[in-house]
Amino acid sequence: MLEHTDTALAVADFDLRKIGAHPDHWYPVAWSRDVKAGKPFSTSFAGEPLVLIRPKAGGIFALEDRCAHRQVPLSRGLIDGCVVRCCYHGWSYDASGRCVDVPYLGKDKLPNGVKAYPCHEVDGLVFVWPGDNAPDSPPDAVGAFADRSYKTRCFGETVACHYSFMHENLMDMNHQFLHRATTGKVFPRYLGRRSGDDWIEVDYSFMRPDQKPPFGEAVIVGALRGQSQVSRDRMTIRTDYPHQTLKFWISDGAPVLDVWLGYTPVDRAQRLNRTFIVLSVRRPRMAPLLDLAWPVLAYFTNRVFAEDRAIVEMEQKAHDDQGSDWNQEVFPPIRDLRAILATNGLPLAD
Repeated sequence: MLEHTDTALAVADFDLRKIGAHPDHWYPVAWSRDVKAGKPFSTSFAGEPLVLIRPKAGGIFALEDRCAHRQVPLSRGLIDGCVVRCCYHGWSYDASGRCVDVPYLGKDKLPNGVKAYPCHEVDGLVFVWPGDNAPDSPPDAVGAFADRSYKTRCFGETVACHYSFMHENLMDMNHQFLHRATTGKVFPRYLGRRSGDDWIEVDYSFMRPDQKPPFGEAVIVGALRGQSQVSRDRMTIRTDYPHQTLKFWISDGAPVLDVWLGYTPVDRAQRLNRTFIVLSVRRPRMAPLLDLAWPVLAYFTNRVFAEDRAIVEMEQKAHDDQGSDWNQEVFPPIRDLRAILATNGLPLAD
């Protein structure tokens, strides 16, 4: 970890794009729907190949995706009961990574096994703890996924940028000019921020009381609540290292929009991240309204994500072309965010 220092000094003294995601955290590596019973699933964390195994009976587990024998991917093998068998010579591994069978040698004097990763499944996501230290308690919920008063969609893709660009993009609502063709004119107003050693949250408001909401905002939050105009709103975006959340209120009580986001580095250089988004909209009194509007909401959120993806990939390309971070960041919350990401991350090896 970098030493936590004064924010301005910290921002000036490091290249955030060369700070890796710290492995001693729970990271999403797959949607539950993608990991089929009886079929190994290949994924990765920061260049380390992983295989997820869901036996037909028993819980899901995660191993390094290499057979200890010839390093062939275990994800090419087969699940036999509660073990995975390598496709090459049939070596078998259990949930602890221990080699439990070499068919042509029997079970005596078995060789060393492979690394097993703490694995946890909750609310449609599979998490692993990639670090070597003992894991913290796993997440017991992902956003509002399990709350039946919300309707939820899960989406996301692999994005060709360092994970820190994703944190900055979401937290800096001043970039709404980028989405003008999709959501119309949106007017973010910065209200304030709070922070700690490993977290920061920022508040915004988007409309003056005398303004009608832009079409995109009306579809996403206004119309879904059965209101012709969005009443005074508040959005809070929080980075709670290493994940992010976004909550949007248009009145007192529960948020009308609750979004959880995870960014998992894919490659060793951490120039690719797989983005996991769990977006939940509170059901209005007239529940069918939300179902009718759902395809439109999906269209708008997909468009916004595509625009954000394109712009952060441009940022990554500029960084790589220049060889370092030339950004002249002036917005105080983003300067604070960058320092938090740096002090909680781990410098990448050259």
